[in-house]
Amino acid sequence: QFSDTGSRKEHVKVTSEPKPGFLERLSETSAGMLIGLVTFLLAFYLLFTNEGRALRTAQSLDEGLSLVVPLDSIHSISQQNEGRLVHLAGALSTSKPLFDPSYGLSIQAVKLKRNVEMYQWVEYEDSNEYEENGEIKKETKYSYNTEWKSEVVNSRNFDREIGHKNPSAMAVESFTAVSPNVQVGSFVLSKGLVDKIDDFKQLSLSHLEDPHADVTRGGDYFYHSDNPRRPEVGDLRVSFFYAGLSGDDPHLGSADKVTVIARQRGDQLIPYHAKSGDVLEILYPGDLSVEEVFQKEHESNTMKTWALRAAGWLSMFVGISLMTRIFYTLVDWFPVVRDLVNVGLKAFALCVASSLSLLTIAAGWLFYRPLWALLLALLSIVPIVVARSRVPPKKQQ
Repeated sequence: QFSDTGSRKEHVKVTSEPKPGFLERLSETSAGMLIGLVTFLLAFYLLFTNEGRALRTAQSLDEGLSLVVPLDSIHSISQQNEGRLVHLAGALSTSKPLFDPSYGLSIQAVKLKRNVEMYQWVEYEDSNEYEENGEIKKETKYSYNTEWKSEVVNSRNFDREIGHKNPSAMAVESFTAVSPNVQVGSFVLSKGLVDKIDDFKQLSLSHLEDPHADVTRGGDYFYHSDNPRRPEVGDLRVSFFYAGLSGDDPHLGSADKVTVIARQRGDQLIPYHAKSGDVLEILYPGDLSVEEVFQKEHESNTMKTWALRAAGWLSMFVGISLMTRIFYTLVDWFPVVRDLVNVGLKAFALCVASSLSLLTIAAGWLFYRPLWALLLALLSIVPIVVARSRVPPKKQQ
């Protein structure tokens, strides 16, 4: 079946294969058990190391807050602060503008990014499996649409390349230019601090002319196309983004301000190695006080900690589910029993994953906060107690 709706095309493909036998399904389940075991063990590592990382980062931040020295001026360098952790805020500045001569564009900024997109065919799949006449049939609908994409889409992997062929490369490459010297006042930022300046904004091209005869400006894009309103596959459009405006611009406004906490070494701002083991090299946009900066860092640490805890618990739940899948396979010939076993295995995985996750987190806190570790260990018993309380008592003999 084939249909064409404007630039979107689609067709349906049906494949079938014999329903797998018991031994084949058992073999697949055994392979899943091995994957589940690896996932299960990785969950322990992730949960345990995450707690140590979180506590180490919190201690490093507390140490930094107690030692940081706010600078009175960003335009003079005091030898008294040599080697110390300092706090300063001010406007960004760079030695010379960044430019793209191919499009006649220049800007006084820390970073300039050229983003190139090509108009290409994109394939989408929508599959549906069902059983019919003792066979497993898979109905897949392939749809094709033309879209602007930053990466080359390999049409050779399409189910039907004929009529949907894309070029193998872009005639113009994307790139990001970074200023070699970035300062706040008289202080030069380290590479690590410059890397943190990544709040990219699209650059307006309204004040620029068409750079070449074969390039047309439309809105905030340069088009390599005969008709930008009706592009063809292989046409290009180019946009620009900047981060860290470092000079007053008549179209973009004043230079961006940043707040930095780092170690002073001469006129350099470099990483500070805390006694707790972490590296303090902090940069935020805007003018923030010392307390605001460290509060944001603590909030970031908390969010990262909970995200990794959730990932560790999910990894453990999936691992246990895969390792116990064999019990489902052994009874999947009996619909009612199969459904009951499936519910029971999911409940088992949920309770065990929750208990083991809490125990692992408690072990990570044992050497730092033993009281909290004990409370978490006691809390890990709750899921098992709840699960046992839902099991009906045996009838009296």
